Amino acid sequence: MAKANIVVPSDITLVENKLRVGRRRLGMFEWTGLMLTPPMLHIHYSKLDRGDMRAILTKKYDAEDSSEMKQIVQRRQESVSKHVVSTNFMWAGGGAFAGAVWWSFRRYNYQARLLAIPFFFYFGTFAGRMIGDVVTSRNAEFARDRFLGSLPAKVYMPATEA
Repeated sequence: MAKANIVVPSDITLVENKLRVGRRRLGMFEWTGLMLTPPMLHIHYSKLDRGDMRAILTKKYDAEDSSEMKQIVQRRQESVSKHVVSTNFMWAGGGAFAGAVWWSFRRYNYQARLLAIPFFFYFGTFAGRMIGDVVTSRNAEFARDRFLGSLPAKVYMPATEA
């Protein structure tokens, strides 16, 4: 009989659920950033998908709690928030570059536009990511905070515990 992989919450997700005291409202840019995040095909559960990021961002923590675990989950929440908000800038950069090419090639035929727009859209997403990282101060974020923000919310249960 074949073994089935069981998906369980990760350790950091369990801590988040233990420390939450309520529900936090998403900001406008967080909401649009989540909507602009493409769907993900999970093979190894090594990244956060849209639903996981929404779950992280909608948790509210006790303001009077000064424990180290609360600081860790708040840093994770801030890191995910910066990532989601900077997604808006990625798409805006791609749109701006594509729009600039469309306008610049207005005297040429449509084949020239269709050839150039996808490439410049792709380059624009990189420029948008850089601008978004600067605007959200994600570029000044500590590496450990960014690592916390990239930890997966779900993992496969190890075979020894199954």
